[in-house]
Amino acid sequence: QAQLVESGGGLVQPGDSLTLTCVASGFDFSRNAMAWYRQVPGKDREFVASISRPPDDLIYEPTLKGRFTISRDLEKKSIYLQMNNLQPNDTATYYCRASWPFSYWGQGTQVSVSS
Repeated sequence: QAQLVESGGGLVQPGDSLTLTCVASGFDFSRNAMAWYRQVPGKDREFVASISRPPDDLIYEPTLKGRFTISRDLEKKSIYLQMNNLQPNDTATYYCRASWPFSYWGQGTQVSVSS
């Protein structure tokens, strides 16, 4: 069965960097588009970034482009989200998603940015 396991969240200070990891299993990772989303309590889940199946076209939420970088490691069946210069409004639960053609969500990892 499919599984997406996120890790790397935590409590950081404004200006810090953090890298999230999502390890996939149970589906053809190499042929699937993948994405990161985030959600704050009481708000809709919002798109952060996506990576298509190879050749790995990248799409970012425009306000995050330049600070956040999504990448994929086919051998490790993982995607990553490198987040730089984190700010308090980046505080959210971050979710990994297998988006197309197979759709599945991970359980999320909490990122908290506070001084």
